[in-house]
Amino acid sequence: MTKSEVFDKVKEIIVDQTGEDEAKVTLEANIKDDLNADSLDIFEVINELEDEFDIKIETEDGIQTVGDLVAFVEQQLAAKEG
Repeated sequence: MTKSEVFDKVKEIIVDQTGEDEAKVTLEANIKDDLNADSLDIFEVINELEDEFDIKIETEDGIQTVGDLVAFVEQQLAAKEG
């Protein structure tokens, strides 16, 4: 899966969970500050990503932006593929 495909799916899930405008969801967007995501939104986004990509996200530490989240998902997918 390419970075672009991962980003598109992450963006779709964030838009669904937060109700934010799709145009605001960029790699540089801060999930809490720019997208107004509260703790419940973030929890739901993480659950959706775990289900969608069949990965486990143990912590959100260090994940501030959409780009951080995309990079984390890519890292998990690469580790899963071996």
